[in-house]
Amino acid sequence: MSGKADPRAAGEGTTSRTRLDRGRGALGPALELVHTGRAPTRAVLTAELGVTRATAGAVAAELEALGLIRVDARPGAAAGSQGRPSHRLSVAEDGPVALAAQVHADGFRAALVGLGGRIVATAPGCETVDADPAKVLGSVVEAGAELLRTTGRRCVGAGLAVPSAVAEPDGLALNPLHLAWPAGAPVRRIFAECVRAAGIGGPAFAANDVNLAALAEHRHGAGRGARDLLCVATGHRGVGGALVLDGRLHSGSSGLALEVGHLTVNPEGRPCHCGSRGCLDVEADPMAFLTAAGREPGPEVSLLKQADDLIRHHYDDTAVRGATEALIDRLGLGLAGLVNILNPDRIILGGLHRTLCDADPQRLRAVVADRSLWGQSGGVPILPCTLDHNSLVGAAELAWQPVLDDPLTALT
Repeated sequence: MSGKADPRAAGEGTTSRTRLDRGRGALGPALELVHTGRAPTRAVLTAELGVTRATAGAVAAELEALGLIRVDARPGAAAGSQGRPSHRLSVAEDGPVALAAQVHADGFRAALVGLGGRIVATAPGCETVDADPAKVLGSVVEAGAELLRTTGRRCVGAGLAVPSAVAEPDGLALNPLHLAWPAGAPVRRIFAECVRAAGIGGPAFAANDVNLAALAEHRHGAGRGARDLLCVATGHRGVGGALVLDGRLHSGSSGLALEVGHLTVNPEGRPCHCGSRGCLDVEADPMAFLTAAGREPGPEVSLLKQADDLIRHHYDDTAVRGATEALIDRLGLGLAGLVNILNPDRIILGGLHRTLCDADPQRLRAVVADRSLWGQSGGVPILPCTLDHNSLVGAAELAWQPVLDDPLTALT
């Protein structure tokens, strides 16, 4: 056997390295395409990236080597199809995860979320929120750290969803109205300190919970494919909104855009925490529904669950149906104003609003169409959110973003 290297093998190695070098700038875009389900095969990836098949193959192989995706080189051909089937691409089920945390008026929860928006593990939720944000965030991070220890997963970073506008660039929770936290609490800094103290690697982020729900739904749920997506949701207390423009979350100049909860929908309505009266925040949330239905809220379960259960299981009750119609009308009035201003191509509804939409979708669409110029002419689709725990998934998206931007730098 000759001791000389085969020049053809050397040439093939050089060519492979050259292809990968050319494709390094495509690693992030390629990962995002697989992450959001828009590139289920290598053929689609090649077309979406606008590169050669060989370069797409090198990019996919590098992402697989990083433990982020799986490439099935021998997929079964569909019945009746012709030609060689393309390699199938999917996120790695045993790959890294992001730690996601959410705090709301009725408790907090931690989860591990993989690529593709897939929740890998969740910790039991806590139903008590202390007035000291450091105690709450320390507890939720410790719950997440225990999940990481139990699963043995690598963590790329951590994201936090809070029921407050989060001001940029300092990450301050300006108006945690339904928590006993002080206004302006530095939640991002506190969260990051807790993450470091727990020995969790990667950067830490924090943002408004409805913004993160919209981000998750746009990438993995009911908002997928929309260009200008409006999300309005009510969770345990209050009403929030978010806007995705051209595929990017629009948070305004300092993170405070789309405070839709303070749109007035009933000038003679109940006083709002903001100092105004008749805002969506107090006219179309679970407490408003229970009040309209003549029900006293109980302490045993969250307000959201109580309101949901009434609509789903007691809709034949005259008081429940009347409360449902009243909240639909108030919500529709608010949505119509937003449609006139923003002209979205899709509206998605979360929390109790999703349940209202499911209960009487035609009434809601009719109110919006009757009160909005573009609703009358264009019929803006109004859809329920489809992801469970979408704010948690969105919190994980914050932590995944550096990896999506530059996988090699983030992971190596």
